[in-house]
Amino acid sequence: MSGPTTVSARTPGAAERLLHYLDWRVIRRLDGLLQGDYHTLFYGHGLDFADIREYEPRDDIRHIDWNVTARMHSPYVRQYVEDREITAWFLVDTTPSMTFGPAERPKLQVLRDYVATLARLLTRSGNRVGAIVYNGGAPRVIPPHGGRKQVLRLIHEIDRPGNAEKLVESDLQKLLYSGLNSFRRRSLLFVISDFISVPGWERPLSLLNQRHEMIAVRLWDPRETELPDAGMIYVEDVETGEQLLVDTSNAAFRRRFQAAAEQREAALQALVSRAGVDLFAIATTEDIVSAIVRMAALRKQKRM
Repeated sequence: MSGPTTVSARTPGAAERLLHYLDWRVIRRLDGLLQGDYHTLFYGHGLDFADIREYEPRDDIRHIDWNVTARMHSPYVRQYVEDREITAWFLVDTTPSMTFGPAERPKLQVLRDYVATLARLLTRSGNRVGAIVYNGGAPRVIPPHGGRKQVLRLIHEIDRPGNAEKLVESDLQKLLYSGLNSFRRRSLLFVISDFISVPGWERPLSLLNQRHEMIAVRLWDPRETELPDAGMIYVEDVETGEQLLVDTSNAAFRRRFQAAAEQREAALQALVSRAGVDLFAIATTEDIVSAIVRMAALRKQKRM
């Protein structure tokens, strides 16, 4: 089971039905598989500042306090304690490229189900969740609140029509800089996108990571990396409207297409790695439960 079939929160009661589905068919499975231990998902290096001490081997260099280090002429790090009541933000990309994928489950639907699931897990433990939604225009900020109603609001905002239905080139800088200007206290951030964007987003990503606990999630579809042998077809850039006639029966062309996709992937991995951010990839074909369990296992492994 990869998740709910296409459900639009634009129809009356659809958001409530989706959340009911997630409660019974997704979150209950996660409770069983993770045995209620969401610590590795939501708690990383702590959220509240506690003290400053000298740097020791294996300390996270992101916690170095450069002002104190300069004064003391040796590296010092900030220590944090885990705050069980946290504020989480979802920075979500709903631009046109996110509508790509199978008709029954495009990237945008995977994004919505993923956000709704994590938001539900967080709010039922008394935490607050907020979101910044970017679909090509000015990002929309949904202030953090707790409770089931807040999760329903996030579902509505993600499904809300906007510039995703127009021709617009994605610029993730707008989303990330909006976060830099909005967050007042250290928070848990989920940046969720396909990272198809004009260049320049890596700087605000790095700045956000210096101040917050961050998880980046890349959504992708297998057809973005490997073309089927379907003869002559038109391919269209959903963000610019540009069309191109290509011969997918040409094996050399398919190999070049795959090589270009692998190059883009390597470049993305390098940019995110330089920013010091954890990057998790979720395919449109992957079960949302297995994706979250895999993410929890990778975060737990990294912390050991």
